[in-house]
Amino acid sequence: MPEPADAGDATAATADIAATAATADAADDTASRDRQRLALEKKRERMVWYYLAYFLFGIHIVAFVMIYAVTHAK
Repeated sequence: MPEPADAGDATAATADIAATAATADAADDTASRDRQRLALEKKRERMVWYYLAYFLFGIHIVAFVMIYAVTHAK
């Protein structure tokens, strides 16, 4: 017995909806991954600035100690 034409259309429509939902989920996953990557990149960049600040601060402390040592040497 042949299937009615509407049954085939319903199956195709269901497949289209599933494909659209899968595409939307993939887009959400991509957006989520992009947000996570940007958050991690921002955190790492902030840490680089902290390390640079500590390094420069340490260099100045060493320089001041050396200046003090040279000016007070006999």
